[in-house]
Amino acid sequence: MKFFLADQQKTFNLGLILGESLPAGSVILLAGELGAGKTTLVQGIGQGLGITDPIVSPTFTLINEYLEGRLPLYHLDLYRLEVEEVKGLNLETYWEPMEVTLGIVAIEWAERMLYKPDSYLNVTLTYGAAGDRQAEITCYNCNLPKALIES
Repeated sequence: MKFFLADQQKTFNLGLILGESLPAGSVILLAGELGAGKTTLVQGIGQGLGITDPIVSPTFTLINEYLEGRLPLYHLDLYRLEVEEVKGLNLETYWEPMEVTLGIVAIEWAERMLYKPDSYLNVTLTYGAAGDRQAEITCYNCNLPKALIES
């Protein structure tokens, strides 16, 4: 499913729809060049979940956890890691209810992952010279939220 996003606000609004409608256990794998809108999308997801803390890219911390919303949001950024380093993070603890409360997992630079969950949304963001963006969302072993399909 493709979405044409005229500006940064439209990217945020797409995230808002996801945050309002995704169930616990949802994993979103984000891909796109620097500046394509990955963090903006996650900020919208956070607002859709009712999170009031500022959502910033965890480029240096790797993982930011926001626990006060409708569901927890686990925001990961793998940009600074090599594929072998990602392997040792045990990311599955965020989508399998073992050690953390099941919530929404958003992973920037997910192409660095060697393994993926059984079910996930793949979101690829691209942008044009005029500041417009495009999001392509593919669902693997999951259902797209009705609110997303109707938007």
